[in-house]
Amino acid sequence: MQTLVRILIPILLLTCMTQLQAQEGYEKKIKELREERELVVKQEKQALKNEISKIDDQLAAEEINLEEAQQLKEAAAEKHALNIENRQAIIDNEIALLERNKGDAAISKDSVPEKKERTIVMEYPDLDEDCEFWGWGCDYWDWEGYRYDKRTYSDLVIAFGFSNADIEGQSLQDTPYKVAGSRFFEIGWNWRTRVFQNSNWLRFHYGFMFQFNGLKPKGNEIFVLENGTAVLEEFPFPLRKSKFRMDNLVAPLHFEVGPSRKRMSGKNVRYSLKRQFRFGIGGYGGIKLGSRQKLKYTVDGERRKEKLKGGLDTSDFVYGLSTYMGAGGVLAYFKYDLNPIFRNADVKQRFIAFGLRLDI
Repeated sequence: MQTLVRILIPILLLTCMTQLQAQEGYEKKIKELREERELVVKQEKQALKNEISKIDDQLAAEEINLEEAQQLKEAAAEKHALNIENRQAIIDNEIALLERNKGDAAISKDSVPEKKERTIVMEYPDLDEDCEFWGWGCDYWDWEGYRYDKRTYSDLVIAFGFSNADIEGQSLQDTPYKVAGSRFFEIGWNWRTRVFQNSNWLRFHYGFMFQFNGLKPKGNEIFVLENGTAVLEEFPFPLRKSKFRMDNLVAPLHFEVGPSRKRMSGKNVRYSLKRQFRFGIGGYGGIKLGSRQKLKYTVDGERRKEKLKGGLDTSDFVYGLSTYMGAGGVLAYFKYDLNPIFRNADVKQRFIAFGLRLDI
């Protein structure tokens, strides 16, 4: 009997140890599969994020339009959601098989693939843990950690069009200046700064501009100074051209509103005003650089040219109101000088102009 006990005890101990090892083995496998199940979500979320980034790059390069980009993003979200569902279903079935058989030897080693043999490897950085999968409560553009666009951009600004004078007591139709012949031109550099950190609907527009404002009298007249007042007077010879021009250096400041297109590229957020409506209102102030008259006339069959600089008591300081509206970089432009053109004139005249403004 003692001999039999000595033989049975080691056998029982060996059996118990084998069962314990089998129990630990299949529990360890279940733990690994559950970890792999969580990894599936991270992999698919990262795959979606990178796919959306490529779509945004295509949109930024104008290879696709906004509607096509949205359709591609929705399709990508649906695909990766299904990927998560299918891959997790496979793992859930393996876990259920192990739990039901409790590590029975009837389950061969090959019937439970090793984790490294069945894991789809994706070399992506980790996702933000706080964000749910796109389409399940968190839009992709709401993830934290994005780097927003720089606040300030600069543009070369050119404006041109027709000018005239607003004369006290007269309508624009009665002014003595040619509508088509009186023109203005501006060129300068402007900066555009968005007011809010993470929104681009309100912006400051400011900088410096060189202004060239011109007036062409309708008749055979030029400006002369009489008793300290600039007036139009008949010229003694037939004029082929009579033009007055005033040059200024001003600093404009506008408040600009309007939508902008948000573009995502990786972790970067960009705002684009291309083909977006813009409206700006504000004013300008500065100094006069000079004034002149350019005359072309004929005396006894001989053609002559003259440039008469200054001498008309024009305002040294200029200031006024201006506004613009349009889409992208092509805008309708209007401005109105609040200062009189000639300081001591009995009847005040002020430059008024309208035309196009180009932000290049």
